[in-house]
Amino acid sequence: MKRILFSLTAILVFSVAAKAQTTEDSIKAAVKQLFTGMKNADAEMVRTSFADSAVLQTIAGTRDGKTIVRNDKVADFADFIKTVKKDSADEQVVFETIKIDGPLAMVWAPYKFYWAGTFSHCGVDCFQLIRMNGSWKIQYLIDTRRRQPCN
Repeated sequence: MKRILFSLTAILVFSVAAKAQTTEDSIKAAVKQLFTGMKNADAEMVRTSFADSAVLQTIAGTRDGKTIVRNDKVADFADFIKTVKKDSADEQVVFETIKIDGPLAMVWAPYKFYWAGTFSHCGVDCFQLIRMNGSWKIQYLIDTRRRQPCN
């Protein structure tokens, strides 16, 4: 009886772990879709990475040292992407933290951005994703940008 109980417990633990890994992988894939679209200058791939009501923001500094938040529209960003040369916009992320609660996920991803093969800037992308109709979509993206330090 103990052997059967142990086996059932092991199967349950491994099943839960496998499901969590699958969910994390699908969240990473949704984020990677955005960066693949950017790198390939594929505006439609970029556009479909986002939910219809998505918000894009960047935290920036002014010349006098104040912090501001710039807002962008997904459509404007996608339109810009279709004008760039393929392989020009290369954002390389590290998935540092992923948190999931049902249809909501948060991704904290430090990145380095290269323009036409040359380092441009680095920072952190903070994504909020929602699971809609069976797939993860970016609902909110806010990022920081700096030249250094980029560790």
